[in-house]
Amino acid sequence: MRVLLTGHKGYLGTVMAPVLIAAGHEVVGLDSGLFAPCLLGPAPADPPGHTVDLRDVTLEHLTGIDAVVHLAALSNDPLGALAPDLTYDINHRASVRLARLARDAGVGRFLYASTCSVYGASGGDGLVAEDAPLRPATPYAESKVLVEGDLHELADDHFTPVYLRNATAFGYSPRLRADIVLNNLVGHAYLSGEVLVLSDGTPWRPLVHAADIARAFAAALIAPRAAVHDKAFNIGTERNNVTVAEIAAEVVEAAPGSRLRITGEAGADPRSYRVDFSRFREAVPGFDCEWTVKAGALELIDAYQRHGLTTEAFERRFTRLAWLKDRSAAGAVDETLRQR
Repeated sequence: MRVLLTGHKGYLGTVMAPVLIAAGHEVVGLDSGLFAPCLLGPAPADPPGHTVDLRDVTLEHLTGIDAVVHLAALSNDPLGALAPDLTYDINHRASVRLARLARDAGVGRFLYASTCSVYGASGGDGLVAEDAPLRPATPYAESKVLVEGDLHELADDHFTPVYLRNATAFGYSPRLRADIVLNNLVGHAYLSGEVLVLSDGTPWRPLVHAADIARAFAAALIAPRAAVHDKAFNIGTERNNVTVAEIAAEVVEAAPGSRLRITGEAGADPRSYRVDFSRFREAVPGFDCEWTVKAGALELIDAYQRHGLTTEAFERRFTRLAWLKDRSAAGAVDETLRQR
């Protein structure tokens, strides 16, 4: 297929593009370029594409496209809390507009990157499945719930939206993010010798490697329409339902000489949930996630060592909120986060 991949120069998109190409698809990128310079290691060979803000997409960008993989978003809870209007403008309204344009252009399949954080503080000890109540606790998660609902209204016999609710991502990408839990803890261990947990360590997190997310999207692209049409799927594996304290323990093992410090100073974290991932495995027989938390921690330590991660880069270049603040202060983006 000819696939439009939005956010192809982001953390997940940089990993996903080569996976889709290896599967035989022609990939066309679409990205504002806002995070393109956030590199750890050599620059990847990005697919050809459009440098355009998601809010400025036109019908012409969708012409001749068979499927859309929509990753582009402001993907950060602190950023969403700081600028909720921008989060809704980009993540919700621009995403729905993109989907309408795709449908008008005759695109058959629209894969939407949602999130398991739509479940919020799920409560209880059971695994959360796709039909569980949605309790988003942040503007970022709320924007994902809104998009899923609006895409459902667009679904018809010729337009198939699919909602892939990714667990919390981890793992190396040439365009690193350091503000997600495993990547962050490994970075602290590598740079300071300390695995620092600001919560009490008890919240549950479902984790999934960026490469497994890419493989899931590649599988959903070619799955029978009846198996995925207008359906939500949790993307991850039950093996990676772990507490923050358990994640930290894996990091200590992966980073010899590091020590664990759980401060609890951030208070109770309402984002605690364990997730059932069986629906996607049933819809796409043969698919399962390959990466464990331990393997991801080891991969990250190796990448940080090979590419010489520095404290300044960890705190500024690879932390979304800090990067955007720096770009704004430098006059590179305006108050709406459009690049100048």
